[in-house]
Amino acid sequence: MGLRPGVSSSRQALEARIDEELSRLVTEFTNEINWHMREQDVTRAEVANRMGVSPGRVSQILSGGENLTLRTLASVTTALDTRCEMTLHPVEGAADGDGNQHAGQVDQPAEEEDRPLWRVGRLRQSIASRGSKVTG
Repeated sequence: MGLRPGVSSSRQALEARIDEELSRLVTEFTNEINWHMREQDVTRAEVANRMGVSPGRVSQILSGGENLTLRTLASVTTALDTRCEMTLHPVEGAADGDGNQHAGQVDQPAEEEDRPLWRVGRLRQSIASRGSKVTG
């Protein structure tokens, strides 16, 4: 992203952060879809059939090159008989109340009970698929 006339540097920095977060979210979601497809031994064609779209559309979604709508997310998760859950985490060193930008990382929970449910569920599902008993 280059300098744009009439756009402040703080606005450009904000747009860059938004683009970075969007890219991270799309990557995380497509990785989750691919993981569940492998775990369930489901092909793109099968997901497409369940969604009522073409296999090419599923490939488009999984390429990560577009801004996915909540409807698309719901369609994919329904086709895989899964549920998408999100948890917002504070960003360490995020913008303060005055809008000043500070570089930082997303704080990662250390304990299993603090992790987002989908991560715990994925871990339990993975263990269960290997034949181990899962409790909880």
